[in-house]
Amino acid sequence: MSATSSAHMGAPGAREVVVTGIGLALPGVATYGHLLGPLPREGGFDLATGLIGRELRHKDRASRLALRAVEFALHDAGLTDADATFTAAATAVVVSTNLGNADSVCEATDTIARAGVMGLSPLGLPQTSSSVIAGWVAIRYRLRGPNLTVCNGVTSGLDALAWARNLIMAGRAEAAVVVGVEPANDVVTKILGQQSTDVAVAVVLEPADAAASRDAWTRATISGYARARNLAAALVRAGVTEEASVGLWLADKAGAAGAGEGHLLAATRRIDLESQLGPLSGALGVLQCAAAAAHLESGAAGNVLATAGGPGNDATAALLLTPSPVTRPSMQERGQHP
Repeated sequence: MSATSSAHMGAPGAREVVVTGIGLALPGVATYGHLLGPLPREGGFDLATGLIGRELRHKDRASRLALRAVEFALHDAGLTDADATFTAAATAVVVSTNLGNADSVCEATDTIARAGVMGLSPLGLPQTSSSVIAGWVAIRYRLRGPNLTVCNGVTSGLDALAWARNLIMAGRAEAAVVVGVEPANDVVTKILGQQSTDVAVAVVLEPADAAASRDAWTRATISGYARARNLAAALVRAGVTEEASVGLWLADKAGAAGAGEGHLLAATRRIDLESQLGPLSGALGVLQCAAAAAHLESGAAGNVLATAGGPGNDATAALLLTPSPVTRPSMQERGQHP
């Protein structure tokens, strides 16, 4: 996507795309309703027990986190059978991660420097691929739709949601699983210059008509998206107007710094998830989508705007989420994990 790309989602005849499932693998956050703060809380994903199991062997940490979040999201959406197999095969996988397998790449290069290529393990080589996380998710759940990895800096998570929505709108996929994931390890902490965060969040997107046909629980509708050079331009292209009031603004620090450009948001409640959870990188935008769903399900007034990037970044991305026609309490909101 270019710095001026946008996707208006209210075009005549366009299929609405809705959120039907959310899954988290994040310590201190038991349900996505908790994302509305304060954070962290007691409970949430247990790293000691949640990242082990036969199906997780020989996989990097980010892939294991992602697989757990996707498991919860598919169950939440009601799209898995008794064997935890996804029942809609023509489904896209779109993963957002900026640093997901950096530790595997560094380990491989260190091994080559020390012992040459013959020192590499065949079991470890797949982890050096930039698309390894999306590949493992597709293999595990037999998802045969498009398979993408977005590594686009601070806007990556919101960009991934937009790509997934476009795949559905274009008829390339029946549904999409969007994953935002970043691991905590020494390599990532060194790159960021601060302690990293273990986080994975998965969101299931479907066409509204398909969700309605199976009586699915819908959390939110993705109504507008734009990626532009500054916040003001992104708001216009995403469809944020005075008539479409925003009740919650999910902004990162860069977005908050550019708030002067977004006069429509002056009186809007604002939440910065990174200020509470630490660096989220490629997981930020997808986690913002989950928080937006929680806000809309609660019946609170106004739409939700999620933004990432701003001054000091190459672009600002904005995603507008609006209430779905029918929403019901989700399984994860009630704490019913598989």
